[in-house]
Amino acid sequence: MESNFVDYVKIYCRSGKGGKGSMHLRHVKYNPNGGPDGGDGGKGGSIYLRGNHNYWTLLHLKYERHIFAEHGGNGGKDKCHGTDGKDVYIDVPCGTVVYDAETGKYVCDVTYDGQEVLLLKGGRGGLGNFQFRSATNQAPRYAQPGEPMQEMTIILELKLLADVGLVGFPNAGKSTLVSSLSNARPKIANYPFTTMEPSLGIVGYREGKSFVMADIPGIIEGASEGKGLGLRFLRHIERNSLLLFMVPGDTDDIKHEYEILLNELAQFNPEMLDKHRVLAVTKCDLLDDELIDMLKETLPQDLPVVFISAVTGLGLDELKDVLWRELNAESNKLATITAEDTLVHRDKDMSRFAQELADEGEDEDIEYVDLENLEDLDDLEPLDDLEPLES
Repeated sequence: MESNFVDYVKIYCRSGKGGKGSMHLRHVKYNPNGGPDGGDGGKGGSIYLRGNHNYWTLLHLKYERHIFAEHGGNGGKDKCHGTDGKDVYIDVPCGTVVYDAETGKYVCDVTYDGQEVLLLKGGRGGLGNFQFRSATNQAPRYAQPGEPMQEMTIILELKLLADVGLVGFPNAGKSTLVSSLSNARPKIANYPFTTMEPSLGIVGYREGKSFVMADIPGIIEGASEGKGLGLRFLRHIERNSLLLFMVPGDTDDIKHEYEILLNELAQFNPEMLDKHRVLAVTKCDLLDDELIDMLKETLPQDLPVVFISAVTGLGLDELKDVLWRELNAESNKLATITAEDTLVHRDKDMSRFAQELADEGEDEDIEYVDLENLEDLDDLEPLDDLEPLES
């Protein structure tokens, strides 16, 4: 069955071209020397990206392979202005990053509801010959063509926005924890890779406060090299303020597994190591107090450690206290403000996702429609001192 969670699409976009200005001379029996009255061309439609909190995947754009804005209408006689092309707004989930598909360069970022980002500007309409009349040139016989359209093939990549991101091996209890702390109901079963797509849960805290927790599919060793499901979903924790590492208490070496997870994040993006981290030892209902005390001496000392059991509720209140304290730590707030999400502003090689798209049929060559050409505008009489369009 096809998943409803789509976090990567490729779309060809084209704005509208500006309409031609009209070259017309007024001739009526009661005014044989009416002079120029050609109207201006209309503005071509622009394409905008708009953040919409009602969307949480890019599913609605998966089969929208071409998005076109309207062309501006041509000017007419009697100083009639051409119609402006209608703008197109592409609604995307908050947390969507846009790249140029041809170069892989970062284009823009949509992070909050209602945010509008101009993607492609429509062409300005050309001026009619009425605009070029003067005392020395009372019957100009030329008009401006409209500005051409802009086009671009873009890649939309969704990165979930959450306060806490869960990091752990498959079957570490991540989905169980999310279902215990929030109203989210991810799939839970006693086998690896139960979670096949990310999910968000809102965790209630004291005095009506809350924070958002993101559950992603389990990471295996080598995920940063493309093994398992980790590579595709690791980007969803790039936007999280805090990382919660989860290792089962019955693991042979908890510290070693934590270091493997940390190394995978470092290989994927070294900047993720700058985030605050918390270690949760899960499934502690299988451990007694003496064994827990022994394990504490072997665990890393540079980060908070909490022993929990999502089944019995052991340590869940303590875990929420620790997460809330780390989320609101001054050093974490400072890092969030000063970083300004530099993760997405760096040059990025999108080739690592090429195989994913090929497997899903998303990387097929796009068949572009035959665009309208501007050859008919070449017949206009050239003029060296033609005034440029005003900004």
